[in-house]
Amino acid sequence: MVRREHSPERPGALRQQTGQWFYARQALLPDGWQSDVVWQVDADGCIAQIWHTATAHDRAHAHDVGGPVLPGLVNAHTHSFQRAMAGLCQRAGATGDDNFWTWREVMYRFLARLGPAEIEAIAAQLYGELLRRGFTTVVEFHYLHHSPDGTPYADPAELALRLVAAASRVGIGLTLLPVLYAYSGFGGLPPTQGQRRFVHNIDSYLVLYERLREATNGLPGVRLGMAPHSLRAVSAEQLTALHAYLDRHDPQAPIHLHIAEQQAEVTACLDRLGMRPVAWLLDHAPISSRHCLVHATHMSESESLALARSGAVVGLCPSTEADLGDGCFAGAEYLLAGGTLAIGTDSNVGIDPFDELRLLEYSQRLSLRRRNVLAHPGQSVGASLFRAAQRGGALAAGQATSGLQVGARADFVVLNPDALGLCGQTGDGLLDALIFAPQTGVSVQTVWSGGRHVVVDGVSTDQDLIAYRYRQVAKALSS
Repeated sequence: MVRREHSPERPGALRQQTGQWFYARQALLPDGWQSDVVWQVDADGCIAQIWHTATAHDRAHAHDVGGPVLPGLVNAHTHSFQRAMAGLCQRAGATGDDNFWTWREVMYRFLARLGPAEIEAIAAQLYGELLRRGFTTVVEFHYLHHSPDGTPYADPAELALRLVAAASRVGIGLTLLPVLYAYSGFGGLPPTQGQRRFVHNIDSYLVLYERLREATNGLPGVRLGMAPHSLRAVSAEQLTALHAYLDRHDPQAPIHLHIAEQQAEVTACLDRLGMRPVAWLLDHAPISSRHCLVHATHMSESESLALARSGAVVGLCPSTEADLGDGCFAGAEYLLAGGTLAIGTDSNVGIDPFDELRLLEYSQRLSLRRRNVLAHPGQSVGASLFRAAQRGGALAAGQATSGLQVGARADFVVLNPDALGLCGQTGDGLLDALIFAPQTGVSVQTVWSGGRHVVVDGVSTDQDLIAYRYRQVAKALSS
């Protein structure tokens, strides 16, 4: 509930209670932009109370954040270790026929050089960069489990817990999705040598999951879910077993999987399972709003309509999908059918949420050869994209990141009022400018995640020390 000006509980009366008070001249609330907003963050890092059209008395007892306020966004899909790969896969192959599958072989060779310390250093660098750009929660699709030769670590959760440590250090919310990866292709094909760091059977995977449940229980800002990698990497029986397990232990836990990213995957699914991937999944699994289907690039019109009706989230990663030559998601028909989407950074060739949203819209314009596609008539495209990503990201993360409202985690972003790219803009115009206008300098000035002040004047927690370690790792990997 949004408490308004006539509420008997005022900041002046409550200022001695545990928590902090904040004030913004304009802020984006679930019911739209509001002026003179005051809110309280409690000791648990959640929003306890909120008013708009606050009085001068209210404002006098609150910290003026100094600029327009947005809810933080969720990065709904990333593989953090690939941050150190960005820029290393841009040399044309001998045949001139580069695609996702040739890129994947480069990735396998790269990850063979990563140990626990390198993985933590790369993740900390990425997570700080994400915070500085307005992401306050990251969903880590974590399939790198074992040592380089495929031998399990003494602690099966060694690498996953390095990601938890990195997220805690910089202060970003984390939804951790350990991945079940059992096969190299449809029909139960055995894993390849390049996949040996990923592989689990259902029993060893559940041992890993239980270890992570124990280790992350009670950690603030950390949510555990599951990720069957894809229909080609898990069997129908394994998919059913994972759902049954979560139904018993954590019925609200998020479940993510890659699907229909490449046309070759669609063809193989038709050959082996007799149906297109999204259609098969909707027919064989209890798909709902707890699910995030990553990419879903190649869907038929009937699949798109059925997926939209299911309530599931589609996780789009426009920069990565462009880099890999995946194709363009049919966003216009999906959103018209009421579909839900979120954005992620996947391979981290792009790490800015506003860049990702711009590329998503531009891909639709190029495909359909018209402008202002992903908004209803008369609406701001920037605002429509932002609100869609904010809502879908909260579902994908399975966390209380539902915006500036009572009960939600205090994840908010303060824009730089002096940024040239935002000059003169208010309300939805700010979102249009953030996404579609050039942004020179710092646009995101300050960030709170879970009530923790994690970016101050464009600088994130331990930024210099984290960057120093990352440079060491990057130089070693490129030598």
